[in-house]
Order: sequence, then structure tokens, then C-alpha cells
Amino acid sequence: MIKNFLFFLMVCTAMSQNVDRITSNKVSNINLFGGELIHIENFPSKFIQPRNIDVWIPNNYRKSKKYAVLYMQDGQMLFDSTTTWNKQEWKVDEIASLLMNEGQTKDFIVVAIWNIAALRNSNYFPEKVYEMMSEKDKDSLIETGKKQNWINTINSNNYLRFVVEELKPYIDSHFSTYTDADNTSIMGSSRGGLISMYAISEYPEVFGSAACLSTHWIGTYNNKDNQIPDAFFEYMRTNLPDSKTHNIYFDYGTETLDEQYLKYQDEVSKLLASKGYTTNLKFDGADHSENSWGQRLEIPLMYLFGNKRE
Repeated sequence: MIKNFLFFLMVCTAMSQNVDRITSNKVSNINLFGGELIHIENFPSKFIQPRNIDVWIPNNYRKSKKYAVLYMQDGQMLFDSTTTWNKQEWKVDEIASLLMNEGQTKDFIVVAIWNIAALRNSNYFPEKVYEMMSEKDKDSLIETGKKQNWINTINSNNYLRFVVEELKPYIDSHFSTYTDADNTSIMGSSRGGLISMYAISEYPEVFGSAACLSTHWIGTYNNKDNQIPDAFFEYMRTNLPDSKTHNIYFDYGTETLDEQYLKYQDEVSKLLASKGYTTNLKFDGADHSENSWGQRLEIPLMYLFGNKRE
């Protein structure tokens, strides 16, 4: 009880320091199937570089009721393909609207956290896993970063502090939300899958569920003599939260970059089973893209928020 109270005071203090500088506005120049999008430009942070945040609220959103919350990585890729760099999208507003309209899920809002390209690996690669890696694998990751023009300093611990201590308190104070872990989920794909797994492991009191699509176990883009997946699996064996109180969804495709993950999936499934989890779904023919993730988005959303979730 005391620990929870101190945590509450900490996040409230962090929120009050920055909240006066935050302004939001409804987005009008976007193609949405349903709901509305609220945009916050350069959400301030004392932990990481400020970045844009979009909050999607469903049709008939009202303050007189409460909503579950889904925090999603790569937030600029979720809603409108005409605004994305590759002209693809997750179709979050379409799928979420249909599921809620049909009564298949509880009502929820989506907090879309934009990435910053040069910082994506820095923010999303689990820091404690990085610390467990051999110097050879660290060098390999750094070399990959140089080729991709990344900033190589790993600061995912601070990224999660931003989400938990700054962003979530703002969302909970400005939108009508359930604030408990049972109604707070996190989702991402590729490296976004890595940070979503890391978030529920580091903050099980905050996130009750996580969905990790096409999780980038290899860390780099090279499978030869790559021991990075072993570091992830060692971390997960020790740190995944209790399956009696938490839910974790994993999946993977078989084409393009997802093909490089195939050799690890049996071990992933066995590891999850040893911790009491059962979901690591294979999608034959699916590639590593927003189009593929959008085509199967209904499944993880049902897993996170389904009214008949097992």
C-alpha cells in the first residue's frame, strides 16, 4: 500500500511539472473510418526527446463513462496511409470501431506514441537485455545502427519512464479512463514488440496485457553467429510477469524480415509455456509490414479487450 502511494505521488509530481506546457487539438485533415484523433505536438519529457502523441477516441466517446487504454508504438503508422512514409497503415480506427460497435470488445481508447526514426532502436531495445549481451553482440548492434543512421545510446528505461510517469498520468487526467493494470495494455510490432514485452515485464503493476507482433528477436539484421535472441530469452525467463494476473500475445509471419525469426519460434513457444502463457501465433504468408499487422489486428485486440477473452 505504501509503495503504491509513493508511486502515485511520484507520477503526479512528474505530471504537474510538464502539464501546463501541453496543448492538444482535434485532427481534421485525416482519413478516419470512425472516431476522432486528438494530436499533441512534441509532448514534453524530462526523460527522452519530446515526440508527438495521438489519442484516438471511439465514436460516441463521452466523459460520463470510463474506457480501457491501449498504448501503441510507432504511432504515426496506425490510422491513415496517406500520411505514412510507406503508404501503409494498421487500420486501428477501422478494426477497433468495428469490434466495439459489434460488442466484441470492451470500449477503449488508443494512445499512439510516435517514434523518432533515429531514436527508434535507442528507445525500443530493452536496456536490461542490452546489458546482458556479449561485447561482440553489442558491437554488432552498434554497427547496424551506424548503417541505419541511428543514435546508438540505448535508453529504453527512460522511454518507459516517460510512458509510465509522464504520458499515462496525463492521459488518465485528461480522458475518462480506467487507470488499473487490468484495463491498461501496450502493443507494438518488430522493435515495438520488444519494448512492449519489456514494458509489461518492468511495470507489471501498470500494464496488465501486452501484444507483440513480429517481434524482432534478432536485434540486428544478421542471423549469423547471433546470440542476441538468447539474451532476450534469458531476460524473459526471469522477468515475465505472472500469467495468472497478466496476458501476453505474440505472433509472427513467414515472409520478408519475419522469415528470419522462424528459427526461434519453437524456443519462444516453449519459454512462454514454461511461464504459463500459450499464445504465439503463426501467420503463413504474412510479411513484415503494416498491411500484414492490420490484416490480423482483430486477433490481438480481441485478446487484449475481448468480452469473451479466455
